[in-house]
Amino acid sequence: MDVKVTEMNRVDLIVVNGRVDTNTAREFGETLNEQIDRGRNRLVVDMAGVEYISSAGLRELVSALKRTKQDGGDLRLAAPSDRVKEVLELAGLTTLFEVFDTQVAAVGSF
Repeated sequence: MDVKVTEMNRVDLIVVNGRVDTNTAREFGETLNEQIDRGRNRLVVDMAGVEYISSAGLRELVSALKRTKQDGGDLRLAAPSDRVKEVLELAGLTTLFEVFDTQVAAVGSF
């Protein structure tokens, strides 16, 4: 898994590539939490390059979403791969997250 963070004026863009599984979910969560701990509570997670996400990865996303909302922000998903969309649907999380087709649309939604 590879995670890159780009801080913008209104939002932080987090681009994730590879597998978010039991071996990498903790690192993924730490990256999200580092941004939130720094007061950055508007996050866009670009998941176009994610080939697999496990329940552990979903837990990290949900946890980060709750934290951002507590601080008056939000976590939105951009361009999830077909596999990620499928997992979100199976887990019943499609109504929890705002999902956008493109990175630009997600960033612009703030």
